[in-house]
Amino acid sequence: MTPQWLVLFAPLPDHAVFERKPVASTELLRSGKADTIAGWECITVNLSEVTGMPHVMVTLDGDGKLLSASDHVMLHRAEPRDRHVITIYDHENVGGRFEEDGAFHGTRWQTRSEQIDEDDEPAQMTSLPSPPSASDVTSLRALVEDVIRRAPARLDTQPR
Repeated sequence: MTPQWLVLFAPLPDHAVFERKPVASTELLRSGKADTIAGWECITVNLSEVTGMPHVMVTLDGDGKLLSASDHVMLHRAEPRDRHVITIYDHENVGGRFEEDGAFHGTRWQTRSEQIDEDDEPAQMTSLPSPPSASDVTSLRALVEDVIRRAPARLDTQPR
């Protein structure tokens, strides 16, 4: 049975692990080559299940202002066909940039790939972009608010 949290915009379960880390590495910050993104942080949530995984990512600037976010769900299953096993991977994603005026500029993606037996390359792949709906944006914002609320405290990201 697929868990309820393994769909796009699903509420994150209590056992979800939140990770907060700087966007730029310490080395890059010390070199002075990342001054523009100094203090920016990325909060990620990864969960895993036998049938797939969701991944949520939120990027904040040095003042904690929301810059971008995405919610991504990947499901997979194997089906026998002829004398082969076809592994089907379905990906669904909504992500993009948040503007200061509250506007969201992003894309909804639906991607499917099929892999035959143990081949490294997919035998077939389709990827369809579309504009996110108003409901998608509202749902993503609610998920972002939950992630920010539940994430570990803000890091000291300044180089030493």
